[in-house]
Amino acid sequence: MAAALSATAVPSLEKVDFLKLQNGSDIRGVAVDGVAGEPLNLTERVTQAIAAAFAAWLLDKKKADSSKRLKISIGHDSRISAQKLQDAASRGIASVGFDVVQYGLASTPAMFNSTLTKNEDFLCPVDGAIMITASHLPYNRNGFKFFTNEGGLGKPDIKDILERAANIYNGFTPESLEEAERKVSSSITKVDYMAIYASNLVTAVRKASGNIEKPLEGFHIVVDAGNGAGGFFAGNVLEPLGAITTGSQFLEPDGLFPNHIPNPEDKAAMKAITQAVLDNKADLGIIFDTDVDRSAAVDSTGREFNRNRLIALMSAIVLEEHPGTTIVTDSVTSDGLTIFIEKKLGGKHHRFKRGYKNVIDEGIRLNSVGEESHLAIETSGHGALKENHWLDDGAYLMVKLLNKLASARASGQTGGSKVLTDLVEELQEPGVAVELRLKIDQNHADLKGGSFQDYGNAVLKHLTNKIESDPKLEKAPVNHEGVRVSGYGGWFLLRLSLHDPVLPLNIEAPSNEDAIKLGLAVVGAVNEFSALDISALTKFVQK
Repeated sequence: MAAALSATAVPSLEKVDFLKLQNGSDIRGVAVDGVAGEPLNLTERVTQAIAAAFAAWLLDKKKADSSKRLKISIGHDSRISAQKLQDAASRGIASVGFDVVQYGLASTPAMFNSTLTKNEDFLCPVDGAIMITASHLPYNRNGFKFFTNEGGLGKPDIKDILERAANIYNGFTPESLEEAERKVSSSITKVDYMAIYASNLVTAVRKASGNIEKPLEGFHIVVDAGNGAGGFFAGNVLEPLGAITTGSQFLEPDGLFPNHIPNPEDKAAMKAITQAVLDNKADLGIIFDTDVDRSAAVDSTGREFNRNRLIALMSAIVLEEHPGTTIVTDSVTSDGLTIFIEKKLGGKHHRFKRGYKNVIDEGIRLNSVGEESHLAIETSGHGALKENHWLDDGAYLMVKLLNKLASARASGQTGGSKVLTDLVEELQEPGVAVELRLKIDQNHADLKGGSFQDYGNAVLKHLTNKIESDPKLEKAPVNHEGVRVSGYGGWFLLRLSLHDPVLPLNIEAPSNEDAIKLGLAVVGAVNEFSALDISALTKFVQK
């Protein structure tokens, strides 16, 4: 995949292994130099090649009439490398003969929506969309997500695009790069698409309230955008609906993320939005990740709605609208959540694999085989609804909460966010919940030259055999990922990471003593695997 030098090739191009940039259904790399041990691999030239490859892939997929110029929209989050990568991607798209529609600062869900919106004033719908983001990763990283009107691209598509990109990169010449520079100036149009996206969210809340102009009038709602792309939600969504947003924080885009990691799973981030709610005596707090495809909330008492609690809340709302429907989640959700969905709400809990794309694709698959599912949601905060084209949209999830507040107000209920809190009051929550990461040393002799995947699977197989001989433990009868086991009033799940040489271990139990018993059961099964670092687990069980 290296750039081969020839008389006409560009001599300054670095060698690049494009396939190493793949991260599941995304592309991720280092876009800013200066961090020790993290060499630059997502350069402007690499970006130009990837964008050109996406355009070529799209051309093949659309099999378009050659008389019609196709359009690709580009948006980005607040990262400091965003502008240079947007410019490079624009050159790549223009070099294939496409028009480029630049949105500037945008959210990931908005980029998908731009392939669906029918509005010629905003040059919509576009034929494809690129979001430049690396979610909650550090400031020096960046990456790409790609969309058509069928949704986000999957792993095979990303591999195809990166293979095409390697060939394009290796074929760059001074002449071809110059030609791309020449073409791009006449191919770009800048559009404020976020205005139409925010307007659609406002319309959705008004509609849910019975077309009241300001259904959130009097509600005090604070937003924490973590200096990512979500700052629009306060001024362009909440305020037009009548909400008071004073006390909202970190709305200004800043790609160095000086206040906290924009991540609803991060404890410091959740502490920041909780404190803002309490300090401002707000009814509700809303927090987004960098590119707004994930979110979480906090009620007026400081109680967090994230992870299992957010899933429970969304399940309660969706099952009111679609009684009996199946809720798809990732593999690390709690037993208490299953009881809540199935016994309290009358739905069906379908626990699947980690990875938001896996969860969403499983929701789509269930519908295709006749099992109705309206919500697919991961503990990370990625949640997608059938009514919203199966798009994981953090802003739309929060709109569903706002709809509940607005409709409760319209029907005469008072009490602010208590209407949300009451929906999940019967959710059973564990006394102890931990995640430990057991790393596989890929250079250890015990691997015998095999892959970490093979070694990890051998660990899981051995654990399964051990569990079957322990009468106090019971393996989950239906399980799609790793080994999930119940016992001592709780459960554990040991699984192999999707991308890394790591076996994450989740343990939930009523007490620390019960959690340690579950941990000891794992130790007893895996301690003979010498390439597996179980120091974190050993430390936990010795508490």
